[in-house]
Amino acid sequence: SRRARFHGNRRRGRWERHGPRPPIPRDRRSLSGPGMFADRTAPGADVQSLWRSARSTRCEAKSCQTGKISTAEAAAQSHVARDAAVQTEQSKDAVQDFRQEVQVDYTGLLSFLQRVEDAVIKELNKNWKSHAFDGFEVNWRDQDETVLCLHTLSYPEAQDQNLQVTSVSWNATGSVIACSYGRLDDGDWSTEKSYVCTWNLDRRGLNPQHPDLVVDVPSSVMCLAFHPSQPSLIAGGLFSGELVVWDTSRTEDPVIWRTGMTDDTHTDPVYQVKWLPDTRKHRNHARLLSVATDGKILVWREEQDGRLALAEGFAIMAQQIPRSTRLKKVAWGEAAVGVTSLSLSHFDPGVFVVGVEGGYSLRCSAMAQAPALPRPRGSVPLRAPAELAFSPHAGPVYSVSCSPFHRQQKTKKSCFLLPPSPRNLFLSCGTDGQVHLHSMLQTQPLFALQLSKKYLFCVSWSPVRPLVFAAASGEGVHLFDLARSMQKPTMSLKQSMSNCPVYCLEFNTKHTRLLAAGDAAGTVKVWQLSSDFTEQGPREMSHLEQLASEIMD
Repeated sequence: SRRARFHGNRRRGRWERHGPRPPIPRDRRSLSGPGMFADRTAPGADVQSLWRSARSTRCEAKSCQTGKISTAEAAAQSHVARDAAVQTEQSKDAVQDFRQEVQVDYTGLLSFLQRVEDAVIKELNKNWKSHAFDGFEVNWRDQDETVLCLHTLSYPEAQDQNLQVTSVSWNATGSVIACSYGRLDDGDWSTEKSYVCTWNLDRRGLNPQHPDLVVDVPSSVMCLAFHPSQPSLIAGGLFSGELVVWDTSRTEDPVIWRTGMTDDTHTDPVYQVKWLPDTRKHRNHARLLSVATDGKILVWREEQDGRLALAEGFAIMAQQIPRSTRLKKVAWGEAAVGVTSLSLSHFDPGVFVVGVEGGYSLRCSAMAQAPALPRPRGSVPLRAPAELAFSPHAGPVYSVSCSPFHRQQKTKKSCFLLPPSPRNLFLSCGTDGQVHLHSMLQTQPLFALQLSKKYLFCVSWSPVRPLVFAAASGEGVHLFDLARSMQKPTMSLKQSMSNCPVYCLEFNTKHTRLLAAGDAAGTVKVWQLSSDFTEQGPREMSHLEQLASEIMD
């Protein structure tokens, strides 16, 4: 029809416009003709659903959860305990033997105890009176026969200024070591900046060249001393003559007390500072003792306004030093005698020993009432404490150390007739390179040991062994055990490769195997001592007393 031809032409024209007409498929050719518009059923085409496939995949990845199961905990405790299982089968005979009552022959036991009673009591009494194990303590730790250097501490900024370690001190817990930097050789000390540094050896990640605390000080620090019971308080003596107390727990402004520069302040460098033990009279007030080369020994007390005020004091005047017929006569003159070191008696608070520039060691009394003449200026009158002068060194005495093991024996007899006793012993050392062992009861030393051809700067008694002490010299650290030898050091420790002088050392009273030493190179070394130097043998005090008696004989 006309309409069919129109559509056919239309379709044919469209293909002609876009190019050659493609061939007609066979299926379509079969539909041409008169029946092309007849009703027929064509086969269906299946198209797969991507959405259903993806949803099915997601559903398969999910887990299937059943309904929540309710649970409850319950415990059942029976009143009678019994074993639930055994490893092996127990025979009936063994069970019967176990259940049988143990038969004890009480009559025979009583007879045996009565027979041995006297012998056992006799042996117990003998053991109770025995002194075989006096001073012996069981040590459950492994024995260590070597001396090791555990830490080498330094402050690079102080070393860049060629400052030296002038003093070391352990705090009350034994875990913190402090050192002061200054200079002991020629130079303008009083205006040179110095430092106080602390390290906590128990801190994780300890940096030996980075102190935990650094305090800048405008004058050279000559000595240090931690408070014996308050771990954060440390006192220092300066070259300017001033005393300062720092609280290491305060990082912003650690200075809490200071003397300032007054008429009471030392006019020479302070070479030693010590905390005085608490007494009933001064229980709530800290007190410090300082010595200097101006001849003064001063006691300071804290004030509320942050000052250290002078409480009492002494002066070593040349004409008031007792003379002994056993000592060489010397021209003392009338000037004050410079004090370089001091050691307090560990058991008599009224007795102390000082070392002076003239080479003498002096026994002094804190109970002395005689005024110092001529009277030094100041707000408090000073007293003359010297009671006895000991045989001198050939040069200035740099250090003294009292024995910490026994208190001084009191007697009414003449002190020169008494035999020497460990209760009264002290050590001294000086620029002559000698160590003297003295008894406080006689002028002559018990023995004099020529340790070095160089200066000896410090000597310290061991806190745990009566026969052991250490000395710091121009060559290093020397350890002595008098039980082994009285002629030479038991061991010498090399502080540095350059053999620089060791100026100071101190034993750790809490961790008794530790010894700290500071040197001229600005380094502090912490040594771990072997068990030979830290474990006291049986009757060691008697051995020291015997050695002293043999020397006198």
